[in-house]
Amino acid sequence: MATDSSRLDVLRRRVQQDPASIAFAPLAEELRRAGEHYEAVRVCLAGLEHHPAFLSARVTLGRALAALNQYQEARTEFEYVLKVAPDNLLASRSLAELEAQCAVAAPQQHPSLDELEAWLARIEADRAAGGGPPSQSESHSLTSRIDGAESDAENDPGGSAPRNPSY
Repeated sequence: MATDSSRLDVLRRRVQQDPASIAFAPLAEELRRAGEHYEAVRVCLAGLEHHPAFLSARVTLGRALAALNQYQEARTEFEYVLKVAPDNLLASRSLAELEAQCAVAAPQQHPSLDELEAWLARIEADRAAGGGPPSQSESHSLTSRIDGAESDAENDPGGSAPRNPSY
């Protein structure tokens, strides 16, 4: 994105002359818009040492962190702003965008169709050979991947995999 370098220069000089100046916030936002996310984070962190309650700077910090894939840190900033100012629309929208970005970036938690078909083939082969249902470890492993969480074997001694009623 094109950013007016003279504006950046003016803001940088103001912050250099007075490190406690609130000019850090627009400087950080201009840096973020220019794609200089690391510098935007650095400027925000330095400025927030002097002005920790500057909410728009925290939103800028969160947005720069999100651009750097620092999702948890970004979420922390947005949630802080929303805790202090629940009606802050930019923080709310940024948090929603972050959640969507995290969903896209998250690795697939579910097994592939090939894995499911292989598991089903093993079950059918076991049944044809006179074996019983899948072992608890097989069903536990696949079910935990399907659910995205480990199941507790003590509470589910028979395994959690879907069972064919004809067993």
